Amino acid sequence: MNVHVEAELEEDGRWIGAVPELPGVLVYADSREAAVNGALALALRALADRAEHGDAVALPLTVALVA
Repeated sequence: MNVHVEAELEEDGRWIGAVPELPGVLVYADSREAAVNGALALALRALADRAEHGDAVALPLTVALVA
């Protein structure tokens, strides 16, 4: 599974971090770094929750940060 963290500056000045491969993994933050780190942390939590509950998690896992 490939996980891409995307960061984008919103019109209101907030940064949004998202992982398109994992619906619902979306974080708002005051900086790009905080948005990327928050989205990555949330993605890992979502994957851990899936694994814990017996849902398939494709391995190997690749993480990429997209500007």
